Amino acid sequence: MTNSLRYFAWPAIAGLLAALLILDRWVLPRNTVQSGADTAMSYAAAVRSATPAVVNIYTAKLISSRNDPSPGDLFNRPSSRMPAQRQRIERSLGSGVIMTAEGHILTNNHVIHEADAIQVLLQDGRSANAVVIGTDPATDLAVLQVQLEDLQPITLGNSDAARVGDVVLAIGNPLGFGHSVTQGIVSALGRYGLQLSAYEDYIQTDAIIHLGNSGGALVNARGELLGINTLIYTGTDQSRGAATGIGISLATPVNMALFVMEDLIRYGEVIRGWLGVSVAPVRGLDERRPGMQLLEVTAMAADSPAQRAGIQVRDIITHIDGEPVQDGRITMHRIAQLRPGENIDITVQRNQQSIDLRAIVGTLRHSPTI
Repeated sequence: MTNSLRYFAWPAIAGLLAALLILDRWVLPRNTVQSGADTAMSYAAAVRSATPAVVNIYTAKLISSRNDPSPGDLFNRPSSRMPAQRQRIERSLGSGVIMTAEGHILTNNHVIHEADAIQVLLQDGRSANAVVIGTDPATDLAVLQVQLEDLQPITLGNSDAARVGDVVLAIGNPLGFGHSVTQGIVSALGRYGLQLSAYEDYIQTDAIIHLGNSGGALVNARGELLGINTLIYTGTDQSRGAATGIGISLATPVNMALFVMEDLIRYGEVIRGWLGVSVAPVRGLDERRPGMQLLEVTAMAADSPAQRAGIQVRDIITHIDGEPVQDGRITMHRIAQLRPGENIDITVQRNQQSIDLRAIVGTLRHSPTI
């Protein structure tokens, strides 16, 4: 009898323990601290870190319009009397990102273009008038500055390390609602060909962006700045400042924005490197790199750095500073971020021979060449 009870008791006890374990794991409420895997589903820490550095921007522009008379009035009005002038104030809104403790703010050039007054509103409720430090229409970026204490600059990320599929958050002032956050992923990298600026290398995301988000922050899941929200795609029009999009938003990478910002603060303009050649992509010349582009020199500016270095029209550029060229756009970006006076090694293919040349980088003066 005792042995029988022992045989029946052990399975019952084991079943009871298993039931308690299941209840504890899946059913009963927990008061313990969540694990890292659970907390990863929330981006509250990233938002808390980044939002104090995102500002709302309000601009005002004085518009003058002539109150033209009707055709009949032209004959009755004394010739010495000019048509009356009327003035109105055009207001717009946008966003910006605090980049330095000294109050430098990055935003889009189109947000503050031709504004007569610019006011910045911080998350903590403080506001201040902003002055324009510099603008760069080539990248649609601008730098403002406000005089306020205890500013919290945003933590910088590395846009070159961004990957398609990474979670991103767009923070800004959509439709004038104030600081708001939308979430999505990086949908694509290196978007270009929209012809909205000379230097296109956009991060594409499906994070929803509305009117007022322009100039705001695109951050990663750690709250680090990856880009400046710039454009939305509306289906038939790539329009700045459109009210709604269709899930395709574009941001200027932070690495490019930092280069522009530092030059605007230091020089008041962006100083870009220049070789003075026009190029066109060619394929199929290098069997070791299928699908990659080489660049054929199609034209050259007179007395340019490229001409002085010995480059000729119809040369095929294969390497720059030992690195294989990828395409004309990326090459243009690389050269533009070089400093005038720097030396650059260029390898060209001419008459089936490889030739190594050295050029001294010049200064870009609104030229379509690289």
